[in-house]
Amino acid sequence: MLLFQNKILEMIATGVSLDVTVERLCHEIELLLPGIACSVLRVMDNGTIDPLAAPSLPENFSGLIKGLMIGPNVGSCGSAAYLGEAVIVTDIERDPRWTAFKEHVLPFGFKACWSVPIYNADGVVFGTFALYFKQKRMPRAREKQLVSASIHLCAIALERHDRVLEQERRASVDALTDLPNRSGFDAALSRLSCKEPGTWALLVVDLDNLKMINDTFGHQAGDELLQSVAQRIRTSVLPDHVFRLGGDEFAIILQETGAVADLSGTASRILEAVGIVTSCSGHMIQPRATIGGAALSPGDHDAETVHRHADFALYHAKETGRGGFVRYWPGIGTAIKHRIEVIQDVDVALDEGRIEAYYQPVVRIDTGEIVGMEALCRLRKPEGNIVSAGSFHQATTDVDVAAKLTEGMLALVAADVRSWLECGIPFQHVGINISSADFHSGTLYDRIKAAFARENVPLKHVVLEVTESVYLGQNDPVVAQEIKALRGHGLRVALDDFGTGFASLTHLLTVPVDIIKIDRSFVSQLRHGDRGMAIIEGLLSIARKLDIRVIAEGIETENQGYLLEEIGCKLGQGYLYSAAVPRESATELLLKHAQQSGADKLEPVYGLPTRVTAGRTTVEDSGLVKKGLRAAS
Repeated sequence: MLLFQNKILEMIATGVSLDVTVERLCHEIELLLPGIACSVLRVMDNGTIDPLAAPSLPENFSGLIKGLMIGPNVGSCGSAAYLGEAVIVTDIERDPRWTAFKEHVLPFGFKACWSVPIYNADGVVFGTFALYFKQKRMPRAREKQLVSASIHLCAIALERHDRVLEQERRASVDALTDLPNRSGFDAALSRLSCKEPGTWALLVVDLDNLKMINDTFGHQAGDELLQSVAQRIRTSVLPDHVFRLGGDEFAIILQETGAVADLSGTASRILEAVGIVTSCSGHMIQPRATIGGAALSPGDHDAETVHRHADFALYHAKETGRGGFVRYWPGIGTAIKHRIEVIQDVDVALDEGRIEAYYQPVVRIDTGEIVGMEALCRLRKPEGNIVSAGSFHQATTDVDVAAKLTEGMLALVAADVRSWLECGIPFQHVGINISSADFHSGTLYDRIKAAFARENVPLKHVVLEVTESVYLGQNDPVVAQEIKALRGHGLRVALDDFGTGFASLTHLLTVPVDIIKIDRSFVSQLRHGDRGMAIIEGLLSIARKLDIRVIAEGIETENQGYLLEEIGCKLGQGYLYSAAVPRESATELLLKHAQQSGADKLEPVYGLPTRVTAGRTTVEDSGLVKKGLRAAS
């Protein structure tokens, strides 16, 4: 017997697999006990039976009992595992515990069975060892001795196997979220078939602003947020599988037919589940995620191609508008390449000093006097031609380039305002456009303050302009928090492009802004009896009651100016008054048409007191829209 034990122990020590080891153990026992059949069963954590070895029993018998729950009447082995004690059945044909199984062993001559539970180190039954006899009898002394040695060997083999599985599990499972990790994801991805397009899809999810949450509330809060988000994603995509790839990134392999067919709907369901406010270390946090996705398509010869496509889509989603979903399309690589080229062009232009500030006047519609300027970014190409910000707007999605661009514009604008003040111009305000990336820098106010302090320009001359798409369209709590902080420092904020689709009049009750700029799409269609007139008139009425200033953008004809003035809109900008012009031309316009300050008859028009002229001056009389000046602009 010692030789037999040493053989099995050597197999366990050298890492031979569990099934091979117990199969060998059964063979050795059957050699030592001729005419007797041996079996080893594993009892799973959920109480089901998993046959490991039964070399001399009918093959269909193992298949019959696989997956059965243990119980008091489940043969000898199922009963021994359930009761936690040895079960001796001396007559299989008549014993009630064998009623459902006897027909599978009696034809092979087996008439009695003795099964013994195998315990792990915690005293829990995790297997059984059994001997089958061809006579109706009890076990004998030598058989008991061999079984005693065998269950000890089986326990060692099973526990070693469990340790190996646990090590493998830890290697492929994320400890924080208990989701399969990148290793588990790679293994699962490699097993997917790519033969039939549309059978599976991949979503890659990025949890937004995790670093900021860690820095603000601590890593414990960040960890709790990750656990909460992981559970929400897992629940929202059942029965499909979720993986944590590392940091703030998750992956979902979708195989459920409906989920694959409606990727957008599936992504929306995930975003909705993730976005519910949660408590993390005593802090109420609203999570937000961005998702990129791709389905197995014709021409995708391997799963890694689909993974690469989903990554492309996520990258595009993060750079063009966090908080949403982008599905891969064949041209997305070209779009990303174009964006990278634009970023590089702007970066080089910044280094070479080819970024310039142009200015478009904001005027009093009734007098034509300039009450402010909007600073607009322009890029001078190496060959000398000027291009507007619209052609390189994508560069602002890159955090580093956006920061440099804003830094450059702040310096240019601050220097220009200083020069206008030194010229004695009664300069009021300059609007500066702020990108989404600027709000995520965490240092926006300090940068603005430092830039204007260097030129000794008070911040009362600054208005920060934020587009609807940045403030409302991305549903980004960071932007709202930053705007609130900036206004807390005394800076004024203008909501630009109002009416382009993201905002409504109800937002004016909750959106903390000082100025609304009506989008040119409303102004361009302005005429008596038009719905646009009614909308603008209603907006003006509400804005007055909320003490919000209103500026109409895109005024191009004198009739538009008259109509706006007629319904009470005091401020406007557009080509009727001037296109965006460089600093020199802007200086000339200000010297001729800046609204003069005075101590008499003051009225708050653009946030600061300004003089009301004694009599009404028409737009034509102001001289600002005279044909010659417009042409020069």
